[in-house]
Amino acid sequence: MTRRDPSEIRGSIVPIITPFNDDLSFDEKTFVEFIGWQIDSGSHGISVTGTTGEPSSLSLEEREHLIEVAALAIDGRVPFVPGTGTNNLDETLRLTRHAEELGADAALVIVPYYNKPSQEGLYRYYSTLASSVEIPIIIYNIPGRTALNIAPETMARLRRDHSTIIGVKESNKDFEHASRVLHQCGRDFLVYSGIELLCYPMLAIGGAGHISATANIFPREVADIYNHVAEGRWEEAIELHYYLLPVNDMIFFETNPGPLKFALGELGRINPVWRPPLCEPSPANQKRVRDVLAGYGLTKEDG
Repeated sequence: MTRRDPSEIRGSIVPIITPFNDDLSFDEKTFVEFIGWQIDSGSHGISVTGTTGEPSSLSLEEREHLIEVAALAIDGRVPFVPGTGTNNLDETLRLTRHAEELGADAALVIVPYYNKPSQEGLYRYYSTLASSVEIPIIIYNIPGRTALNIAPETMARLRRDHSTIIGVKESNKDFEHASRVLHQCGRDFLVYSGIELLCYPMLAIGGAGHISATANIFPREVADIYNHVAEGRWEEAIELHYYLLPVNDMIFFETNPGPLKFALGELGRINPVWRPPLCEPSPANQKRVRDVLAGYGLTKEDG
């Protein structure tokens, strides 16, 4: 697999769910079929073992296997950006090197969670990683999961010192922060929205695309937000932004991917199974999910 130029990693990079069988084993067949459906539906890229893929419920060996299976299923058709981050540097190095060996186009590396390092600690962590591999790195900034925000100044310092640090997935509701990242890191720094309701606004300030869980349900529509903007059809993009608002909210009725997997089960896309400590949504939220799907006219037959 030949690695793409980082400038080509744009648009809707879908963070794929990890399907499980009833015995909690990895459902490889559904996983491969789901990736194929995403590509056929116009998604611009694929990411696996990110937050939506329940990485904390997977062993390192399972994460390596999922990355291998995904690489084979994608077969170079679209950019591949697996999640390789943990809160342990050696484990992150192991997963990132594995992705590099498989020819992934970039690695999505989450800010270390639970440790709560200083900004200097974050700089050293990513600097060590970037000095140890050649694969491009996209930082994954998600303060709601990590209890830590990587500052624009820290990202700019990393960008200056390491050419392989090419961008960031910003799951940060502080939209001023995203503008400061682009300003300090340079407008060619690839900033992706990781907040579903900020996919369109991120493009408006110069973002490179989005890594949105909603694309697991609406791959074509989420991809078309980017397509419309890229071709100057701003009004069409705004219409899609508001069209997707109810499902964007639905995904977070409870912790992602709880409602998302339940919805995909309702549509017949997957067997809705979660590994503990995650589980199905409450009965009340299951009804709310069904109501949202009904509002889009989605059923198991036409989902």
